[in-house]
Amino acid sequence: MEINYLNIYNNLIKLTRNKSLYLNLKNKDTFSDRLIIFLFHFAFFLKFYKNDISKKEAQKIFDFIIRQIELSIREIGYGDVSINKKMKDYINLFYTILNKIETWEEIKKDEKIKILADFMNIKEDNELFVNYFDKYSNYLINNTLKIFTKDIIEIKF
Repeated sequence: MEINYLNIYNNLIKLTRNKSLYLNLKNKDTFSDRLIIFLFHFAFFLKFYKNDISKKEAQKIFDFIIRQIELSIREIGYGDVSINKKMKDYINLFYTILNKIETWEEIKKDEKIKILADFMNIKEDNELFVNYFDKYSNYLINNTLKIFTKDIIEIKF
């Protein structure tokens, strides 16, 4: 199966641009907030589709996505030294997110809220993100990787 990495990236970006996700942030949303939400989408994506592709293919997807993030940071205007530091921080953050969501389906709602609050400045007692990522997880379970690779999809959940 030929995988179109750009379509995967663009579909994850489309999910991240969901305006309703930014209504319950404590502060005005920033590039960093959007990137963290993007990393959550990407982590769930890899969690559910890692068994559908080879490790080599998963690494290629990861490399492509990370390269796109780096290009976005460059477009903002950061210098090379800053970019290297930021990319290291974001990659470490991604691996931490990936580790935390590994057992997402088994953990209780309160723990999910805590996990999300540890990474984002969400308002107190906010279940919006938990409900959203639960629905996103179900969407990923019920759809194949192929849906993300063909074209920009209209996601309804």
